[in-house]
Amino acid sequence: MSLMRSMLLAASQNQWLRQRAAHYPFVRRTVSRFMPGETLGDALGAAQTLRGKKIGTVFTHLGENIKDQSEARQVTEHYLEVLERIRERGLQAEISVKLTQLGLDLSPDLCFEHLNAIIECAQKDSIVWVDMEASNYVDATLDLYRRALKTHPNVGICLQAYLHRTKDDLAQLLPLRPSIRLVKGAYNEPPEIAFARKQDVDKNYFARGKEMLRAKKENRCGRAAFGTHDVTLIRRLSEFASTEGFRKADFEVQMLYGIQRTEQERLASEGCTSIVLVAYGSYWYPWFVRRLAERPANLWFMVRNVFAA
Repeated sequence: MSLMRSMLLAASQNQWLRQRAAHYPFVRRTVSRFMPGETLGDALGAAQTLRGKKIGTVFTHLGENIKDQSEARQVTEHYLEVLERIRERGLQAEISVKLTQLGLDLSPDLCFEHLNAIIECAQKDSIVWVDMEASNYVDATLDLYRRALKTHPNVGICLQAYLHRTKDDLAQLLPLRPSIRLVKGAYNEPPEIAFARKQDVDKNYFARGKEMLRAKKENRCGRAAFGTHDVTLIRRLSEFASTEGFRKADFEVQMLYGIQRTEQERLASEGCTSIVLVAYGSYWYPWFVRRLAERPANLWFMVRNVFAA
C-alpha cells in the first residue's frame, strides 16, 4: 500500500480533521464533485438527470458506527422515506445501506429488525444493497445478509476484492443465489488481511468477477455488479461477458457520482446496465477521504481547488 494511501485512510478516521474539514472552501468544492449535495432532494435531482442519460441510481445516506438506538431508528425511517420518494417519482433507483448505520454496533438483532423493515418496503424488482465495511465487520455483515436472504431475494451484498478471504466468501455465498456488488475495498487493512499491492487486488478482482459472471450465467447469482472505476478492468470483464454470450444489458457496472462520467455514459449508450451511486448527507468526511485514497487523481483534483478562485 502506498504511503499516501495509508496517510489518507488514517486521516479518514481522524475526528479533529473531520470537525474542521467542512470549514475549508476548497474541501467543499472538491466534495461537490463527488456528491450533488447534502439533502435527499439534491440526490433525487441528480437521479432525475441521470435517468435522462439512461443511467440508474443507487442512493446512500452517508453515516456509520451509530451508537444510539433512536438515531439508528431515524436512519431506518429516512430510508423508508427514500423508498417512498423513489416510488412517487417512478425512478429507476435502489438504495445501499451500512449496517453500522442501522445499529449493528448496538445489537445484531436490532440491526436486522431495521434492515428487514427496509427490505420489506422496497419494490420486489429492486435490490436493497448491503455495504461492506472494515474487515472486523465482515462476519457479522455476512451473517445478517444470509439471514435476510432466506426470506428476501431482493437483497444484495458488497464484497471487497482486496481481502484475502473474499474468494472463500464468494464460494460460500453462491449456493444461496445472492446478488453481489464487487468492489476493490477502501479501508486501511493490514497485509495479513488484505492484498497490499494494486496488481494483486486487480488480479483477485478479475478472477472473482469471472466467477460471478459464470454463476449468473448458470442462474446461481441474481445480480453480478461491478463497483469499480478501473476502465481496464471494466473492459476486460465486458469482453469476458461477451465471450460467455451475455447480453449487453446483463453486464452491470456501478460507479460513484462524478467519477468516470464519460465511461458511465459510454456503457449506458452501448446498452449495458450503468448505475451511479449517489451519496448525500452531512457525514461526508470519512467517505470522502476514502474516495481520495482510492484514486490519486481525486487528490490532485482537490489540490487544484486549493488554488481556485
